[in-house]
Amino acid sequence: MINFQYTRANDVADAVRQIAADPTAKFIAGGTNLIDLMKEDVERPSRLIDISRLPLKSVEETKDGGLHIGALVSNSDVAYHPLIEQRYPLLSSAILAGASQQLRNMASTGGNLLQRTRCFYFYDTATPCNKREPGSGCSATGGLNRISAILGTSEACIATHPSDMCVALAALEARVHVAGPEGERAIAFDDFHRLPGNTPQCDTSLHPNEIVTAIELPAQGFAKNYSYLKIRDRLSYAFALVSVAAALELDGGTIKQARLALGGVAHKPWRDMAAEAALRGKPANQAAFAHAADLLLRDAKGFTHNAFKIDLARRSIFRTLTQAAQATPQSQSDKKIR
Repeated sequence: MINFQYTRANDVADAVRQIAADPTAKFIAGGTNLIDLMKEDVERPSRLIDISRLPLKSVEETKDGGLHIGALVSNSDVAYHPLIEQRYPLLSSAILAGASQQLRNMASTGGNLLQRTRCFYFYDTATPCNKREPGSGCSATGGLNRISAILGTSEACIATHPSDMCVALAALEARVHVAGPEGERAIAFDDFHRLPGNTPQCDTSLHPNEIVTAIELPAQGFAKNYSYLKIRDRLSYAFALVSVAAALELDGGTIKQARLALGGVAHKPWRDMAAEAALRGKPANQAAFAHAADLLLRDAKGFTHNAFKIDLARRSIFRTLTQAAQATPQSQSDKKIR
């Protein structure tokens, strides 16, 4: 690991001042991703700014009936928070599907948003990678790409975003609150993460001198008809090949509102408004679910080793919508797909 300086931020304003003064510095809270990247020589910050003691560790109700989750609330505390379990069980389920208990105890909510891809070539500094070294090339396109993206790819990058939590937040239409030298702003979750395009080194729309302070959940939590299904190579700690967050509002057997988000298939949690619109006003049945899956995957493109993901995603969408409609969400304790 490289040598680096260490400082501690006293408050959010101090954190912003420090990061603005040193563009090569990095914030550190739980460090569950950043430390790994430093060990692998992928990240080489000149300084680590410790934000772990900032007052961003509360979960509070908002005036409009939603929830405000501080950026330093641990993943475990979010997953097991009574208000999250009661009103946003989709988020709780997604968090419990990810990582291990030890990592969830350390990982922060803000850090989860900012974790970087687990693409093999991103971590292998001996190989070209446009995310790590812009303009060097993408080794995954012609290499081992079994875990790579099938949606929203570009010639520059086919990496996937690794988070489970973010897939649920995308489906719930959360907002990300950030602070910077110009003040505070809120970013719609769908606008927070970016597709690779020609600049795959830019994962998010967060400015280099900004800090994530909170996540805001809207009042609608889809607490009854929801499910989070994660398909992976092993049932223990592993990243998703495909994951699906489904949330429905039903009127009898008719779908009033639908949310669908996919993980493990793109550079960001993937939503398609046309697929969701196609479900509204339709009966919650197999034909509607199959049509939504087809729409969601209509632009999917497989590579040498990951073309299987297209059919896997189609069947996963169908299964997750069925679970949500029947109010029988996927269990994250036994993980057996029902």
